[in-house]
Amino acid sequence: MRADRLVSLVLLLRQRGRLSAATLARELEVSTRTVLRDIEALSAAGVPVYAERGRHGGFALLPGFQTELTGLNHDEALALLVAGSRSGAQAFGLGSALASAMRKVVDALPESHRDTVTGAVQRLLVDPETDLLSRRLLPEEVPDTIVAEVRRAVLAGHRLRIHYAAAGQAPRWRTVDPIGLVTVRDQGYLLAMRSGADRTYRLSRVLAAEELAEPAERPDRVDLDRAWQERSARFRTGGDQVTVLVRVNPARREELVGTALAVRTEETDADGWLRLEVTFQDPRHAEWALWQLATNAEALAPQWLRTALRDRAAAIATRYEASS
Repeated sequence: MRADRLVSLVLLLRQRGRLSAATLARELEVSTRTVLRDIEALSAAGVPVYAERGRHGGFALLPGFQTELTGLNHDEALALLVAGSRSGAQAFGLGSALASAMRKVVDALPESHRDTVTGAVQRLLVDPETDLLSRRLLPEEVPDTIVAEVRRAVLAGHRLRIHYAAAGQAPRWRTVDPIGLVTVRDQGYLLAMRSGADRTYRLSRVLAAEELAEPAERPDRVDLDRAWQERSARFRTGGDQVTVLVRVNPARREELVGTALAVRTEETDADGWLRLEVTFQDPRHAEWALWQLATNAEALAPQWLRTALRDRAAAIATRYEASS
């Protein structure tokens, strides 16, 4: 770990010039005392790092110092930097490692490509925090210590104890055989087996994790994409699902379909509206999805859903009538 940190320290000084101990500590996520010890170690190893005193002082490398790193061409570096902007590293607790890797990628470029590639990256944005309607897309917060423990068990092939809070249940400890990690729309999931049965755990609901020494009972090879698709299919066909018959304005069809689990039938009415039979995860999901569409959709069946939407609309009307 210290060797990686020393390399990162050198790369920061190479790329950004003179930096204070406080800035280096913040970038490397260590204390200023650790930074000072690392500076001493670099000097002892022959790296020409020197200190500048005063208000705007800090540490810097002698001009012309070069590190020996493998070079990359323009497109290879650009591809890595764009891929590194995605949020998967954060979901798997690799944010700090990603920042360090990106510094190494930039430093590995030939001098003639460095400025053009870093400038090009500024022109490309992947998965921004908000969409065109300014809806904020918030990733789930999972402590790095928990994700790191889970990740170690997955990669080492060891069993794992997790303190897990399932929806609507009190947290309890489970011992599982981890298979892999998946991130979907900034939400992380652990795919595992428990007593021989497939299980999927949401990382944000893992309150604590402990890697065990015993090997996990799992296949030697896994097609993670296929495993995820199979579990997604089982999820969509389980639970308290409800089927709804709805009329929707064609302009809002994709919004409806995007929130539903499945579309069973679809046809066009005489007035141009669409009549769909769709499946939702549960009654609450169905009511929420139809309410979002306001007057651009009408639930035709079942009756309990029509009643729920009518009562909600009446309550809203009453509230604003009283306010006026």
